[in-house]
Amino acid sequence: MSLTQHLDAITALSDEYRTETPPAPKSVKIELTSRCNFKCSFCARNIRKQPPADMDWKLYTRLVLEMREIGVQELGLFYLGESFLSEDLPQAIWFAKHRAKFPYVFLTTNGSVSTPDRVQLCMGNGLDSLKFSLNWADKEQFTEVTGVKPSMFDHVAHNIKAARQIRDDYGFPTKLYGSYIQYDGEQAERMKARVDELAPYLDEVYALPLYNQGASVENPDWTFSQGNRGRIGALRDPLPCWSIFTEGHIAHDGRMSACCFDHDGRFTMGDLTEQSFMEAWHSEKFQALRRAHLARDVTGTVCEKCVA
Repeated sequence: MSLTQHLDAITALSDEYRTETPPAPKSVKIELTSRCNFKCSFCARNIRKQPPADMDWKLYTRLVLEMREIGVQELGLFYLGESFLSEDLPQAIWFAKHRAKFPYVFLTTNGSVSTPDRVQLCMGNGLDSLKFSLNWADKEQFTEVTGVKPSMFDHVAHNIKAARQIRDDYGFPTKLYGSYIQYDGEQAERMKARVDELAPYLDEVYALPLYNQGASVENPDWTFSQGNRGRIGALRDPLPCWSIFTEGHIAHDGRMSACCFDHDGRFTMGDLTEQSFMEAWHSEKFQALRRAHLARDVTGTVCEKCVA
């Protein structure tokens, strides 16, 4: 199954999940670290008020075993931070694959610190999918968007090509993907040269709309999408938002969030340091939010501005 097929399966909201108390989600993203070495202007992560930190290993292992036991099938070892900054990443992959027996473990990275030695460890430990965010067409846009030095633009390309070489040399089954954001009507054409350069090293490349990140990001030159509508080519309705029914999101400190882009805790639905996963997944707060989404009226909820 390709990555877009995986993504479309999660964003498709079947009748089974259209309820205030849906079954355990098929997919969960868990944040090993809230740290990131980029300061991307499209990402509201930069407004986080708490100092960056890593997830406690005991909390991680407890949650991973618990999630697998209740039927979660796919585990993403990232949320808002850059997971390759976590020293625990290779071990976390091994634990998810070989101890908890997750069928599918995946990861998204900005590519800057996914060095060949680290990628080899991750692939060797069972990583099923590694996706690179290709959100800039050239060095000028890269520097403008990320706030880091332009030389890193070439470094990212080097790491992507090295990842393909490692996979081929060692015969690892890890799939390699890329995605890019269409900031405006011109970005797809602007990205053509970059995609043409890197596509031969990747199994699939696809485009995403520019999410407004819970209405936290503004730029008069960009075209924002209402809510989280999935990928371009299979856009979903903004209401009800699939994200609160079919995918779990766990921050590094154990908070369960209702949103893919919860940078300030507004969307916290439960505390997994004190609750089980299903207790938080079916919390009264979460049920009330889902009820509003199913009624297609999120007036007065934390989601109001996102889909307005």
